[in-house]
Amino acid sequence: MGCIESRKIRKQKLEESIRAAIFIQKWFRRHQARQEMRKRCNWQIFQNVEYACEQDQAELYKFFNDLIKHMPQAAEAGNKSNSQRCSGLEKSGTLYEESGDMARIELTVPIQKSHIDLLIDVFRKKRGNRLHPKYVCLILREAAKSLKQMPNLWMVSTAVSQQVTICGDLHGKLDDLLVVLYKNGLPSASNPYVFNGDFVDRGKRGLEVFLLLLSLYLAFPNAVFLNRGNHEDSVMNARYGFIREVEGKYPRNHKYLLSLIDEVYRWLPLGSILNNRVLIVHGGFSDTTNLDLIKSIDRGKYVSILRPPLMDGEALDKAEWQQIFDVMWSDPQASQGCKPNQLRGAGVWFGPDTTESFLKRHRLSYVIRSHECKPNGHEFMHDNKVITIFSASNYYAIGSNKGAYMRLNNQLVPHFVQYISAASQTKELSFKQRMGIVECAALKELAVRMREHRDELEEEFQKYDPDDSGCITIAKWCFVMESVTKLGLPWRLLREKLAPGTDSQSVNYIRTLDLLDTDVIMKAEADGTSVMDALYANKASLETIFNIIDADHSGEITLDEFEKAIDLLVAHMPGVYSKNEMLEKCRMMDLNGDGKVDLNEFLEAFRLSDLHRKEQQEEYLRKRSTTKSIISQHPSDSVTKLADKISKNMVLIEQDIDPTDCEAKDVGQRS
Repeated sequence: MGCIESRKIRKQKLEESIRAAIFIQKWFRRHQARQEMRKRCNWQIFQNVEYACEQDQAELYKFFNDLIKHMPQAAEAGNKSNSQRCSGLEKSGTLYEESGDMARIELTVPIQKSHIDLLIDVFRKKRGNRLHPKYVCLILREAAKSLKQMPNLWMVSTAVSQQVTICGDLHGKLDDLLVVLYKNGLPSASNPYVFNGDFVDRGKRGLEVFLLLLSLYLAFPNAVFLNRGNHEDSVMNARYGFIREVEGKYPRNHKYLLSLIDEVYRWLPLGSILNNRVLIVHGGFSDTTNLDLIKSIDRGKYVSILRPPLMDGEALDKAEWQQIFDVMWSDPQASQGCKPNQLRGAGVWFGPDTTESFLKRHRLSYVIRSHECKPNGHEFMHDNKVITIFSASNYYAIGSNKGAYMRLNNQLVPHFVQYISAASQTKELSFKQRMGIVECAALKELAVRMREHRDELEEEFQKYDPDDSGCITIAKWCFVMESVTKLGLPWRLLREKLAPGTDSQSVNYIRTLDLLDTDVIMKAEADGTSVMDALYANKASLETIFNIIDADHSGEITLDEFEKAIDLLVAHMPGVYSKNEMLEKCRMMDLNGDGKVDLNEFLEAFRLSDLHRKEQQEEYLRKRSTTKSIISQHPSDSVTKLADKISKNMVLIEQDIDPTDCEAKDVGQRS
């Protein structure tokens, strides 16, 4: 009897243990699923906001393309600003002494390995890391002269080295470049490198990355191959930070230095071919990409890819222009076909069938490209025939992604090394803390983007709130968020973050608007660069538009010339303004009242227009702060807490770069 009772107790305990194990397992799986959902949601925010910003910038390309298509004088007369602009290599600029600490090193031609060691030692320091302007000029000039002699597509071989290393986007992340050089060694005849574009923008050390890469190329000319990316473009630099970085580091010499940087950009090759079997380009290709045509393009006239390279007496070859666009801006897709890339606003999405056809047509084995941030630093697509490599770790935020570089042996078998730079900053953080940092960074990026549409959001919210209660249904809130921002995000999942503290049946949209008006979001917006800021900062784009409208090339635009341009714009590019409204705006550009608009008046009109826009925004916020209803007079505690959390997670400690402070591992062919 006792034995039977004992067996029953053991059986009962076993069943309880199994039920407990199943419960824990279910809980753990739900927890893991929620964490994965959060990670994917954050990643989608980062990517969609990034691509939406690039889409804004690509609209400039579309605008130029439409002008050229519908205005005959644009193709016939050309761009005076381009034809008259003297090459940066031909200009003898005067250099001025800069204030502040300068590195006490000397560089001479030719650049040698000893100079590389000096540059790395200087650049990695937190302070005193600026070269004298004359040495910056020396590197830029020598690199442009040398690159000018190179073909449009580098021909890379592993016959001697038996292997080659390929790096993707660095985007001003000097710490990642130094990690790669530390782990993989400096370039040499037995250790060649291909750097696949997007060296600058977004990161704070873009100039140092660019100068170090150019110096490596000059020191090891047969072992370093530099491909151009879509961010090696002054129009992109005006929007994404590199021009501001150069201005900040060399305030008295930035104009001349930027002209030399443009010279380097225009002569950077468009891609590389490895062992005649592997194509390495920044973005990708389309169903019309022709490598023979790309090899024959005069790439020197494409100072900016987003601005048409019109020359006197020479019509723009739009098919040629499109070839360059497609290799710089395109992305692979899982589905078949080739279609315009609506997410970026430039280039195409190309499918497995397009890849198969392209490889067969050019007798290639596979393609290596960059251009897209990947969580693990690399990705295979199209039956392993398209490989993406991305080398900037912590790209969106600390812990957001790993960087990677790849090595190919003589049989072209890929081997990957993943890494995270500045690893000590995350080692002591828990998973929850790391996730919080990434999540706050994603919310900040999203909120800054939403602020661009703040007035429109409020107007649309109020349409669904006739009682002025401050609340609308979840479905209507999601509809407004998507219809206004067009970001394609999972808004239901984001409701708790963007309208914190609301119930499960409705959304207090006032809290969404309050979040956009917090100091941390407004400061982040002020620190960024709008499309209008970028367009005005890159005056060459405005000069191009001016010279296209100036049909008789008199240096002044008459009302008749404006009217002809408007007729074409209204007919082929319909917008929100009528012809009379647009003519009135043109008359307002005539600041001195002489009936004509010269280039200075044209540029000044854009500046004043943007200034007025910003003043209107500030005035609206001041007015709104004094007329808020009681329900929104003070941001709720939940909004304040979220804003404080975002602010605290944005603080980073700047210190000397230590390339040994990294986590790296070999992951072989697949991670």
